[in-house]
Amino acid sequence: MVRLTGTNWFGFNASERVFHGLWSGNVTEITKSMADRGINIVRVPISTQLLLEWKAGTFGTVNVNTYANPELAGKNSLQIFDFWLELCKQYGIKVMLDVHSAEADNSGHVYPVWYKGSITPELFYQGWEWVTNRYKANDTIVAMDIKNEPHGTPNDTQRAKWDNSTDVDNWKYTAETAAKRILAINPNVLVLVEGQEVYPREGETWSSPNTDPDRSPNYYYNWWGGNLRGVKDHPINLGANQDQLVYSPHDYGPLVFNQPWFDKPFDKTTLTNDVWRPNWFYIHENGTAPLLIGEWGGRLGQDARQDKWMTALRDLIAEHRLHQTFWVLNPNSGDTGGLLLDDWKTWDEQKYALLKPALWQHGGKFVSLDHQTPLGGAGSTTGISLGQRYGDGGGEGDTTAPSVPGQPTASNVTSSGVRLTWAASTDNVGVTSYDVLRGATVVATVSGTTYDVTGLTANTAYTFSVRARDAAGNVSAASAGRSVTTAAGGGGGDQGCSAAYKTVTSWSGGFQAEVTVKNTGTSASTGWSVNWTYPSGTTVGSVWNGVTATPAVTVRNVAHNGALAAGASTTFGLIGSGAASTPADITCTSS
Repeated sequence: MVRLTGTNWFGFNASERVFHGLWSGNVTEITKSMADRGINIVRVPISTQLLLEWKAGTFGTVNVNTYANPELAGKNSLQIFDFWLELCKQYGIKVMLDVHSAEADNSGHVYPVWYKGSITPELFYQGWEWVTNRYKANDTIVAMDIKNEPHGTPNDTQRAKWDNSTDVDNWKYTAETAAKRILAINPNVLVLVEGQEVYPREGETWSSPNTDPDRSPNYYYNWWGGNLRGVKDHPINLGANQDQLVYSPHDYGPLVFNQPWFDKPFDKTTLTNDVWRPNWFYIHENGTAPLLIGEWGGRLGQDARQDKWMTALRDLIAEHRLHQTFWVLNPNSGDTGGLLLDDWKTWDEQKYALLKPALWQHGGKFVSLDHQTPLGGAGSTTGISLGQRYGDGGGEGDTTAPSVPGQPTASNVTSSGVRLTWAASTDNVGVTSYDVLRGATVVATVSGTTYDVTGLTANTAYTFSVRARDAAGNVSAASAGRSVTTAAGGGGGDQGCSAAYKTVTSWSGGFQAEVTVKNTGTSASTGWSVNWTYPSGTTVGSVWNGVTATPAVTVRNVAHNGALAAGASTTFGLIGSGAASTPADITCTSS
């Protein structure tokens, strides 16, 4: 397993048609400093207009201070880019190209789609084909981000949608077409597909009116490029080259835009459940395809909510070993600032300290994506090569299996499915995936520690376990099994519920707890039961708003709180004796 962890450096997308900062900073020093600090990939925004100009051999004057950059004297923008690619090769950095806008315009990313004026959809494809062919033998360029932040709403003159049509504004169709044309030239490059801004809610279509989202929403909203809900209904299909696909959402904090979820108390858990999972994190959890968060970042120390959001997303990236490119290196990014300060030389140490745990590291060294060149170049004291990381064999020689994963917990039990979640394994090299077993049969292999099982039979008992794999193919023993009985079927909709346990207060020898039961199905429930197991020595003394049974704790609804509409919740409380602890195996079943 490798991790692409880096940053963005813009300028080639803008009217200057060259990296910003070369008016004062030195290109070699900037590039070397990125490598020394663990940036193993740089996402480079460009424009379709620039690609077509390069293809035609048309070059304008570039804004480069040749006193600060004598190595760039006399070079046009394409020659400067090629020179920089050689620097990246020297220092062990890989490169991702990103068509940031149709036109070479500093605000071009504001335009919602990939075609504009004389830049037609076909010219958009041709620009990608030209640059792919030019660099198909250069393994420094490893990824192509097909289009930055498609967006727009149904009220807009131009908007990006996601469905199975061949309409000109269908971003999914465009992304598939561009990716296939790129991969026909270079089948080894990664292709990144971002999301868009809105997606129709259940029961709505792209023809539904775009009513006030705060009153009668017909669409789910998210950041530009950050809405990948459409993947669940209409996944990208690249045929034989499906393994080259990476989905790439963007996510930002309240200093970029004050989204509704920042107006109420939030933390990593609520952001995951309310924003990240439904929009894109489910793709990682379900093992659909890799994720690379192409843009995230911002200013620190100006808004406590901003700092809280950025830390939470950094922690999610580090915990789940996600790929990412931080926005941005440039200090002249107005709403985010950069990793560099205004002199284009000094690093913002506070911001870098936040980013550092999200960079790929092993044994105290940053890991390059190049098999031979360490990150930082020959003689680097801060980086190693991919070959050094894996012993020049991608894991060959490793015979140590990962540790046994945690016993799965079950939630969102319905008549046809269940969500399984388990504690991660550890490994001397690195865990790459988990097998999910139903009985003795593998039903899925996923990269994350959560999986939604579907296609089950109502009112049927199943046992699930998981096992871990590493890069060398070693497999752990299976975890302890989790027995789950699906809900009874029938009726006009699916049934399911979740249970959230919270210790309210505790004292020597006892505690008070409450459990919130939520109907997560699509139809009303008539009853529910919640199950968990306390450690030895902990027992339930009394329960209100529920009926209990032991030794394993089962709490059932009472007459007044069994009927829950879809999305509705109820709470029961209890007094217990012994040590207060949150059970790891709490499950809920509705009827």
